[in-house]
Amino acid sequence: MQEKITFKNRRGQALAGVLHHPTGKKAHACAVFAHCFTCTKNNKAAVRISESLASDGLAVLRFDFTGLGQSEGDFSSTHFSSNVDDLVDAAAFMSSRDLPPSLLIGHSLGGTAVLAAAPEVDSAVAVATIGSPANASHVLGLLEEELPAIESQGQATVNLAGRPFDISRDFVEDVRTQAVCENLPGLRKALLVMHSPVDEVVSIDQAALIYSQAKHPKSFITLDDADHLMTHDGDSIYAARLLSAWASRYIGFEADGDELLRRVPGAAVVRGNTSEGMMVSVNADGHRFIADEPPALGGSGLGPTPYDLLGAALASCTVMTLNYFARRENLPLEQVEVSVAHDRIHAEDCVTCEKTNGKIDRFSRDISVRGDLDDEQRNLLLKIADRCPVHKTLENEITVVNHMSMD
Repeated sequence: MQEKITFKNRRGQALAGVLHHPTGKKAHACAVFAHCFTCTKNNKAAVRISESLASDGLAVLRFDFTGLGQSEGDFSSTHFSSNVDDLVDAAAFMSSRDLPPSLLIGHSLGGTAVLAAAPEVDSAVAVATIGSPANASHVLGLLEEELPAIESQGQATVNLAGRPFDISRDFVEDVRTQAVCENLPGLRKALLVMHSPVDEVVSIDQAALIYSQAKHPKSFITLDDADHLMTHDGDSIYAARLLSAWASRYIGFEADGDELLRRVPGAAVVRGNTSEGMMVSVNADGHRFIADEPPALGGSGLGPTPYDLLGAALASCTVMTLNYFARRENLPLEQVEVSVAHDRIHAEDCVTCEKTNGKIDRFSRDISVRGDLDDEQRNLLLKIADRCPVHKTLENEITVVNHMSMD
């Protein structure tokens, strides 16, 4: 559930925000999300991450900084320090609603602002940055060509992401005086740094500066091939899921996803939200991971496919069976590596199959062994491979029994 809200900052200006409530349940905790420089609260990454965190039981406020989006004020009169003030005021507003934020999240320069604001938000015990520079002055790199005009004329119009913005001399002077990175040793809050190594707007070197300056507890998560604005839905969802899992250790809640993905001994529990495409969370008897489909099939490519998992099951079982047999028979086997590929072929092309029409599923298993084995021992191992339980299951008659329940 999303609630449109407004609140006053310390300058009396009305700031517009959206508060994400967990559907049908009381929030476990509250987070405040700070958007990127010249973005708005409706930035795609801000929306996706807020939605995903809300599905895990957090109330999340995303809002427009002064002079941006639907918030009052003139952007040309703002600066980094005013953004920090807005964040502290947003936290105070949430506290007035009995939802004091325990988690602060910031994207790009919003992350730098979160680092600066965090010491003033007593309720916050955890801070997360996404693609953020270590210091506010990093943003001056985007203004390099216009800086002489800004400094000589007091203000100039700058095109950022295809839109014109009036940048003042006060803004430039303000970011130059900030010492966010230098103050990180005194943060005294859990820190998560998330950054893409291919970010072309803010180099991952900035993440290294943040991480190296901060004290423990601190964590780093790479966002792989995500772009700076995280325009791909899969990247935002991936970041949100890891952020939720990380934050649960510090802000005293157990994500709803973890509750729904209960551990059932000897069974696999899988959960997927319709809004998250093909991605699902898996709890296989206490072992948790993500499964997905490639982008070509409507997924995000952030996890193995169901057939990848089926192939991995056959390969894993084969390796375990061969190693067990070798130990029992004292064979000089040192290592087994198995690769399994899945495809579908015409039944008429399968000389050992009973089916003659249509298509059949085929698993191609390549087995590589290492050790001082003779030909007879290698041939024996090849026969033993067919005895692995998963292999037998795939070849046996299988029945699937369904039961459906409604929450």
